[in-house]
Amino acid sequence: MSLAEEAPLEALEEQQFEVFPADLCQPLLLSEIFGNDRPLEIDLGSGSGKFLVEAGRRYPERNFLGVERLLGRVRKTRRKACQLSLTNVRVLRVEIDYAVKYLLPADSVSRFHLSFPDPWPKRRHHSRRLVDVEFLEAVVIALESTGELWIKTDHADYFRWIEKIAAGACSTLQEVPWENEYPDTDFDETFAAENAPIYRLRLRKVSRSPR
Repeated sequence: MSLAEEAPLEALEEQQFEVFPADLCQPLLLSEIFGNDRPLEIDLGSGSGKFLVEAGRRYPERNFLGVERLLGRVRKTRRKACQLSLTNVRVLRVEIDYAVKYLLPADSVSRFHLSFPDPWPKRRHHSRRLVDVEFLEAVVIALESTGELWIKTDHADYFRWIEKIAAGACSTLQEVPWENEYPDTDFDETFAAENAPIYRLRLRKVSRSPR
């Protein structure tokens, strides 16, 4: 068989690691995507797939879904997952905000990972920042009981912004100590090499107290 004949087969095998929703107006059928009901962790903005793939390899008892809008990065991620036969890893090509608000069933996610989102540093661009009240409300809905949101950023102002918004959601999200149990992202390695500070926030969903 020639290389030209092999390429389509390889691409077809890699496509099994990408999620192609039949209806972008309906929540994903997660049990069909993964074929099981293991705890689900979601990497919001999975980039090259470094964190996603390594986390999937490290924790085979969990499912990992990456959300990434750039096609080249999605293809790179699914290629890595395919090479390692990581049946617990999938990647979805869509905007992060849309995925969290409209594609994730309620009470379905054990942990979100949001690593180094675009800080949009100029004041006139702050409205473009991912983390706002509506985003956190959608995260809370998608999280299962005691589910968590892990956030990392190198941008001090954006971190204070996130802390302020999270504080307003104190009835449903509670800060808990950070633990270094996951692999590094590309940005982790870059900022570590530069001795640049990294700000971290781990938030856990809590039940509202009955009145």
